[in-house]
This record gives sequence, C-alpha cells and structure tokens, in this order.
Amino acid sequence: MILRSILLCLLSIVSLHAQETDGKLRIIVFGAHPDDAQFKAGGTAAKWAKLGHHVKLCSVTNGDIGHWQSAGGPLALRRLAEVKKADAVVGATTEVLDIHDGELMPSLENRQKIIRVIREWRADIVIAHRPWDYHPDHRYVGVLIQDAAFMVTVPYICPDVPPLAKNPLFLYSSDGFQKPYPFKADIAVSVDDVFDQKLAALHEMPSQVYEGGASGSAEYVKTVPLPGDVAARQTWLRERWERRQGGEATRFRDALIQWYGPERGKAVKFAEAFEICEYGRRPDAKEIRQLFPFFN
Repeated sequence: MILRSILLCLLSIVSLHAQETDGKLRIIVFGAHPDDAQFKAGGTAAKWAKLGHHVKLCSVTNGDIGHWQSAGGPLALRRLAEVKKADAVVGATTEVLDIHDGELMPSLENRQKIIRVIREWRADIVIAHRPWDYHPDHRYVGVLIQDAAFMVTVPYICPDVPPLAKNPLFLYSSDGFQKPYPFKADIAVSVDDVFDQKLAALHEMPSQVYEGGASGSAEYVKTVPLPGDVAARQTWLRERWERRQGGEATRFRDALIQWYGPERGKAVKFAEAFEICEYGRRPDAKEIRQLFPFFN
C-alpha cells in the first residue's frame, strides 16, 4: 500500500509537470458558491478547454446553506456532485473548498488557502467576483483574490508551495453594481459557439437552476417544468439565459467590437465580459490576444 501511494504521488507530479510544460494556458475561475464560476465564466472556460488549455472552476465555499429546503452536509455533497457534472460538460477541473456557505471571511488563513490554490494550479489567468456585491461571500472572494495578487510570487509566504515566477492576469467577472464604480468591460468574449454547451452544463445544477437555490420556494418550483420533462426544462433554461447572455452582448457591444472588429463584434448574440484587476499582470492588447486566443 505504501509503494502504491508513493507511485500515485509520483504519477501525479509527472502529470502536473507535463501540463506545466505543454505550452497551454492555465486558467482558474473562483466563485463564492458551487454555481458562480459556471454562471459567470462557463462559456469562456469551455472555449479555452476546447483549445486544449487547462481550466479549473473553484468554489470557495461548499454551498451548504444555498437551498430553501435543505442544508448541511447532504446539500454540500449534492452541490459538489452537481458542479462536477457541470464542469465535465465544460471540460474543466473542479475544486470546492471546505468552508461553510455564508461564513467566508477575508482572514489570513483564507488568504493563504487562495494563494496555495492559485500556485498549485500554476495559474496564468485568475477570474473572480469584484469585491462589492450583494452577497458577503461574493465580496470576500473578491477581497481574497485581490490580497493573493502579487503575494503568489513572494517566496516566503506559504513556502510549502513554490511561488509563481510571474504574477497572473487577475480578472473580475461582470456584475450590475454601480458603487463604488460600475463594472468596466476590458475584455468581452463571444460565447455564441459554446452557448448550447454552457446551457448543458447549467442543466446539471438543478438545485440552483430549477429549484432556485436559497431564493427558491415551493411556489417557485411550481413555475418550472417537471424534472422528467427534460426538453421543457431545457427550453425554460434557454429562454432565461438567452436574455441574460444576450443582455451582456448588448451592454458590452463596444468591447466586442474592439476585440472582434466591427463586423463580427456587431453580430455577437451572447457574451461574457471581464474587467482587469490592476493588482495583477497588466497586459497590452497583444498579450490579451495570446491569453484569449479565440479572438483571432
């Protein structure tokens, strides 16, 4: 058994080294709960994955109070199972940290956890919430990501995990909050070609998508097609996400035109958008096109 464990460990190290030296990008998307990363960046994650890049979707809490009808360990296990299925559709790796939903704090301990996760993934790009939001977990994910920026390159913090040689590009995912300043789309990505794939991923998270999560109710569930009617559920889901991602495309049309050119940018139907956090790498347009290779 000891030899087997050592062998598995060595194989894991060899696999990670191969990924680090294969010339592919390494992207990690943080969400506060098991669904946020998939909602905010699932389409762009799928585009990276299709090109062979390495993508991880990481929930900073386990989502154990994120439902109107159940809670605790059983709910945390259910949500973990759901995001694993969703991320398999996207082509991404899953990680869910063992922190209770609704109890995330921007502590030194949690900062060090985030630093380790980013280092262990050897990230080139890190995406997260902005540090102002309706939910405290969302806000504190943003704070923790900001606090991890630059520190991921400092050797003598969390010395058990090798530091990154270069500060990643840190990005915020889009939101509609206006204070202290509105979201600014520095980068907007067409997800037209992966829209069906994103919907298929979201379909695998019924506790949030079809049951309403913490904001659901028995009355809400009655407005949603029954679980056995998969086609009706998928139609219901499509209608809502066409409005949501279509609204993103309309709202960030100027950024789409900037990156795709007038003809293609005006034709985009569905989009995801990101704002550059100035605490991380500050890329020029050439480097952004390298990090987002589907613009070409």
